[in-house]
Amino acid sequence: MYSYQPNLRKGYSEDDLKKLDIESAMKLVKSRARRAIKRALEGKSIEFRKLILKVRKLKEKNSKKLQEGIKTHCREAVILPEWIGLKFLVYNGKEWKPVEISMEKVGHRLGEFAFTTKFEKHAGPGIGATRGSKFIAMK
Repeated sequence: MYSYQPNLRKGYSEDDLKKLDIESAMKLVKSRARRAIKRALEGKSIEFRKLILKVRKLKEKNSKKLQEGIKTHCREAVILPEWIGLKFLVYNGKEWKPVEISMEKVGHRLGEFAFTTKFEKHAGPGIGATRGSKFIAMK
């Protein structure tokens, strides 16, 4: 018989994750994401750094933009634990795609959840598509 397992990520609950500072949160993500966060903090990845500062400023003000969604073009931004529960509008090249941040998305990139290409499911061939379908009656 299985017992109820609370929602945990690497041993942390959702509330514990939200309280983590960036330095301790870097230990929870993979090395590639760790490097991207480190570069943003050093000022080498300017766009990502601006996004981190923008989110902090909006959280301090308790702005209504947090409910509407924070617009960003920065698809390569690594999702941080302090962003859990926020809504981002990520630009995919044509429109703004909403991305709700949950515990499972921490450590991934924003662009992974805003697809740039639309999945197209094609139907079967139509009339005139092949040589044999030319002579099929329309009615």
